[in-house]
Amino acid sequence: MRALQLLLLLCILLSPATLSLARDPVRVRREIRDREVYGNGRIFDITHEINPNMPTWDSKDGLGQFIWLVDSMKNGSDLNSSQFKLSTHTGTHIDAPGHVYEEYYEAGYNVNSLDLAVLNGPAMLVDVPRDSNITASCISCGYEVLEYSQGVRRVLFRTLNTDRKLMFKKEFDSSYVAFMEDGAKWLVENTDIKLIGVDYLSSAAYVNTIPPHLIFLKKREIILVEGLKLDNITAGHYNVHCLPLRMIDADGSPARCILIK
Repeated sequence: MRALQLLLLLCILLSPATLSLARDPVRVRREIRDREVYGNGRIFDITHEINPNMPTWDSKDGLGQFIWLVDSMKNGSDLNSSQFKLSTHTGTHIDAPGHVYEEYYEAGYNVNSLDLAVLNGPAMLVDVPRDSNITASCISCGYEVLEYSQGVRRVLFRTLNTDRKLMFKKEFDSSYVAFMEDGAKWLVENTDIKLIGVDYLSSAAYVNTIPPHLIFLKKREIILVEGLKLDNITAGHYNVHCLPLRMIDADGSPARCILIK
């Protein structure tokens, strides 16, 4: 038995993963952090890594330090234990109706009130024309409107923001592409879409920030997912799975979102 235990330990120590970690732990850590595709290319992680250099609303300095080791094994503790402090609208995140409606916030329409059936299910990833914000004419003329009317309820919009890699830049960029008021109104009135995903920190253009949010969230039927990572994924049909943290009194929440072929 002793010999078998020693043999198993030797196999573990000589495994490629263990040898790689021993050779270059920094490289292995980077590979783990940068991994975005799982299940032999079937699962795509469309969540941006929360890190000190990611953009935050209206800031030139990025997120900055957000996590601290309160207990550290390096400093003699029995374990590592960390704490973090974030805006509920950090990185890839979800907006609740209480984000822009005070009466909804007071009534408890926070992230706990969001319908998980909407946040999980068949979805389309579409490419937005790269020369404008998302307006009514952009949607009605640029897409296959019949697709929307035939039961598609979740749409992720990839825009110029992804091409410009804005979510990888530390400084907030107010020139990002998003919905204008007429685009939001057209979508609500002409489609059955209940989940809208975008690839920067807001679903509404900077010059028109509040009106599209009011239109989308007024009936408490549409869920907004913002700050998605849509690089290098083919447009088309997927299943989306997106889960916010289950927090009371939160008008939004960071979320982990994935696409499955």
